[in-house]
Amino acid sequence: MPAGKGRGESNPGRACVERTMAMLCRLREVPRHLLVCEKSNFGHDKSRHRHLVETHYHNYRVSFLIPECGILSKELKDLVMDSGPYYFVKDLPLHELIAHEFINTFVKKGACYALTYNTNIDEDNTVALLPNGKLILSLDKDTYEETGLQGRPSQYCGRKTMKFIVSIDLMDLSSKLDSKKYERISWAFKEKKPLKFDFLLAWHQTGAEGSAMMSYFSSYRIQEHQPKIVLSTMTDVQCPVLQSGELRGQPEAACSAQELFEWLGAVFSNAALNNEPDNFISTYCCPQPSTVVAKAYLCTITGFILPEKIRLLLEQLCRYFDEPKLAPWVTLSVQGFADSPVSWRENEHGFRKGGEHLYNFVVFSNRDYWLQLAVGANDDCPP
Repeated sequence: MPAGKGRGESNPGRACVERTMAMLCRLREVPRHLLVCEKSNFGHDKSRHRHLVETHYHNYRVSFLIPECGILSKELKDLVMDSGPYYFVKDLPLHELIAHEFINTFVKKGACYALTYNTNIDEDNTVALLPNGKLILSLDKDTYEETGLQGRPSQYCGRKTMKFIVSIDLMDLSSKLDSKKYERISWAFKEKKPLKFDFLLAWHQTGAEGSAMMSYFSSYRIQEHQPKIVLSTMTDVQCPVLQSGELRGQPEAACSAQELFEWLGAVFSNAALNNEPDNFISTYCCPQPSTVVAKAYLCTITGFILPEKIRLLLEQLCRYFDEPKLAPWVTLSVQGFADSPVSWRENEHGFRKGGEHLYNFVVFSNRDYWLQLAVGANDDCPP
């Protein structure tokens, strides 16, 4: 792949939602970000786990960690290996994404995703296509004025507006091909201010041919990619002790969601967790109380990963506890592209110094879960 930038329950039957707000610092030197934590159960009618996964559109890295596991089950491994494909198209004119044939072929008949590649959200023009058919453009002031399109100032510009956000509804546009609006947008992209970008593209439709996108863009330089998958077994891992009903933790009994979040960051960074005196790279140590597990399985998937694939992974991780397991919990962590113009839904995303927008599920054996959502300084509060 082209490398990326990389509440309990008051009434039975209602979702348990408990939010805690905390301003944290990453283990490495990045700006502060907002972490929102909540707990619920996958069986509750008002659990919002599926909605949160399906509206976080542009995912760069997915990792799951299973304590007390040395070999991945066939079901999980099959899902991991089926996490692609996606496509990279070089110098694709933007007008191709508003073409009637493209909208009819991909946007209307499935979930189509696109994101400009190798563009910096705080410096460059960036574009994202969402599965609801919205085309989101983050444009610098000069480009915005040259296109003549209607938009709004970016909310992260400061006193001097240098960035503008334009949203184009392709579904609505395709139903009015003879309208002045379509003609104006088409003219802007083809003649007035032709724009070309390198794009990451992916399309999800059950039963569709995997080669459809390759065929459609065959006149451009297009490559098919599969996500990079790294599978590893860690030994003698010191893990935090968690209790599903104690989101804030309990002294000497259970660690908090915030402590777990920091611990996972260290694990995913391959940092030492023992705070040895001769370690000059990391002084971090596992929060207490903790327990040592003989083995833990870590899987990391890197690429342009669709929410539909992530939802299947989460569902399979929930079924992991259908049979008795030694593992008290498992985690699924998802990181969004730092330079995507949106984070969740159509919420504007900014980079500032880190560009974080990510979420983490902690799945317990009783089907309770913790959900942690984190964004950087230039983002709205997570949904």
